[in-house]
Amino acid sequence: MLGPRLFSALAFLVLGSVGWQSAMGRQEASSHPVIGSGAHRYRWRGDWAKLPADMTLGNTHGCVVVDRQDRVYVNTDSRHAVLVFSPEGELLDAWGEELAGGLHGMALVEEEGVEVLYLTHTQLHRVAKATLDGEILWSLGFPEESGIYPKEARFRPTSVAVTEGGDFFVADGYGASWVHRYDAEANYVGSFGGPGREPGRMRIPHGIERQGHGQAGVLVSDRMNSRLQRFDLEGKHMAVLGEDLRRPCHTHTTEEGIWVPDLDGRVTLLDHTGKVIVHLGENPVEQLRGKNG
Repeated sequence: MLGPRLFSALAFLVLGSVGWQSAMGRQEASSHPVIGSGAHRYRWRGDWAKLPADMTLGNTHGCVVVDRQDRVYVNTDSRHAVLVFSPEGELLDAWGEELAGGLHGMALVEEEGVEVLYLTHTQLHRVAKATLDGEILWSLGFPEESGIYPKEARFRPTSVAVTEGGDFFVADGYGASWVHRYDAEANYVGSFGGPGREPGRMRIPHGIERQGHGQAGVLVSDRMNSRLQRFDLEGKHMAVLGEDLRRPCHTHTTEEGIWVPDLDGRVTLLDHTGKVIVHLGENPVEQLRGKNG
């Protein structure tokens, strides 16, 4: 059974046990439907996030991360670029007005015992490192050394992943479809990928995750190619995986498999070879899938 560390970055698909279903009233049960099948059945809590009357989530197409205290950090395109919630959905903090309108990627890592956030911004064309309460520690522009970009505006990063040694990878999902590698001092090391359909190439590498749980390397959500791709930490292509995916946006790897929030209206659990274990949720109106409205 999953703890509170799995949250979809596309919608608040908060997954919890269904063991207490019988204790719920009929009205609450109908408004919190059960999704999934077999050993993977969860209750949809669309009302989990509790916001003040004058605040709305806006577009939440960035990332979600959870710190050691199980506080949940959510990217939004609203005036506050990061919202912080308790595990119960109570709003604890809101920050990032200077980052409003484009904060799209977020990774939480521990460095010398201190948790920090790595961020990407599609409109500012930058990667940044911040404290958990929003203080920007450093900011990095586009990788001019790569020779890929004629100008900064072409670089629109959507995701970032950090290794245990402090190296990090930046996925330019809304820009040129490359992944860029930096060392722990934020020096540019190299790039891999580039636009295309063949293995190792990508069309909108929307999300990137450093994998653990025995899966070495980084996993890229190759959204418009409807697949995931695994690379080693040097950028060498290792595998294509993921069956029956539509437009995968990100991944979250656990011991039981790879969780994939899909832009087209569902969350999928794959095993570590890429085979489907279960689909969670479904937008039954195909014309409405992947629409921000």
